[in-house]
Amino acid sequence: MPRPKLDRVREALKGTEFEGRAWIVGGAVRDRLLNRKVANDIDIVVIGDAAKAAEILWKKKVATIPPVTYPRFGTAMVQADGATIEFASARKESYEDTSRKPDVKPATIEEDALRRDFTVNALMEDLFTGELLDPLGKGKRDLEHRILRTPLDPKQTFHDDPLRMLRAVRFSWQLGFDPAEGLYEAIEDGAERLTIISAERIREELTKMLQLPDGHECLVDLMDLGLMQHIAPEFCEGVGMDQGPYHHLDVWSHTVEAVASADPRDLTLRLAALFHDVAKPKCRKEESGKITFHGHDTEGEKMSREIMARLKFSNDDIDAVALLVRHHMRLMGIKDFSDSAARRLLRDLKDQTERFIELCEADSAAHAPGVKRPDYEHVREVLVRVAERTPHELLDSPISGERIMEVTGINEGEQVGRVKKHLSELVIEGKLLHTDTEGAEKEAVRFVGNRSNV
Repeated sequence: MPRPKLDRVREALKGTEFEGRAWIVGGAVRDRLLNRKVANDIDIVVIGDAAKAAEILWKKKVATIPPVTYPRFGTAMVQADGATIEFASARKESYEDTSRKPDVKPATIEEDALRRDFTVNALMEDLFTGELLDPLGKGKRDLEHRILRTPLDPKQTFHDDPLRMLRAVRFSWQLGFDPAEGLYEAIEDGAERLTIISAERIREELTKMLQLPDGHECLVDLMDLGLMQHIAPEFCEGVGMDQGPYHHLDVWSHTVEAVASADPRDLTLRLAALFHDVAKPKCRKEESGKITFHGHDTEGEKMSREIMARLKFSNDDIDAVALLVRHHMRLMGIKDFSDSAARRLLRDLKDQTERFIELCEADSAAHAPGVKRPDYEHVREVLVRVAERTPHELLDSPISGERIMEVTGINEGEQVGRVKKHLSELVIEGKLLHTDTEGAEKEAVRFVGNRSNV
């Protein structure tokens, strides 16, 4: 029978033209049948005007917001009982080669099912009776056999909407389904059409993948199927790139393993694991048989910012990931993690410190077996002890950037930053008290006087 969450929706539409002409469709049906948690986004397909169905809910005070309508696509969205409900008029679609936005026409339920991405997402449940409807005659069987199949020939389905290629990869690992014969081959053939998809939609799918426990397997598929070339081609340069004796994997495979070791519940951490070695191909040098990647942390910060901006990540997300990438080598080769090193780390990483340690652990886990790793628990112990007696505000320069400019006469910019960092280093080393503003001013003047410093 229909879910209790939709009782009021069903009651509101009872006795209207939509009674017996409305079906729950898509993920809400699929996940219920798989005994998975059902999301609060529910799609309902209707025979008739979707906007009218949504308006009925608003007028009967079932919806908590006025309907948001999209006339071109025949859809309308409302909020009701804590769920986002999108009504869609049953439709058939046709596409131009250069766009994933379809031209739509009214259609039967069977025709509507043909336009959907996968057969298991075309299963429908009668809103009023709870009866399961399988318009294609394949969805229920594919669900039982855990097969991911497109309603039409996969080349046609992916050509119509190339975003479905990314969804195919995600659903395969999210649901534990095997791709139907020819599905992945169709993705390989049509991968280039991903270029017509907006960066925002690509980013959305990529982040959903990274938040899956098997998100690293999604990355493998993206690369193997030729999709990564059209998402972030910079990663492709790491495929097959040898890293030397401390690594048993090439750059890309190492990245995948690092992502696998990062907690999928922390998207920022997984993104940092994905980007941490993105600059290695650019920085790789081989001299006298020795392979080096000097500067890949600083170059990686720059590349992370460029790629994430291209994919329309928020500035906050970009800053967080770039900071972690910039510092991810900081503990490599360290022999003794001192109190002053802890103070520097707390100053530079602030509330990202624990995530930084977790990134280092994920990176180390992807190194060759037998390679000596830092004692991360010892690092944590030192950080906790130092943090308890050294608040963040005591790790900074005793004087502000404005005061530095006043006493030294230098202009705002990188010079001021270098002076301020120098003063904070003296505080961390115990050579300058954080309350000694007079001493800080004198040191700032002396430091600027040595022109090699600024």
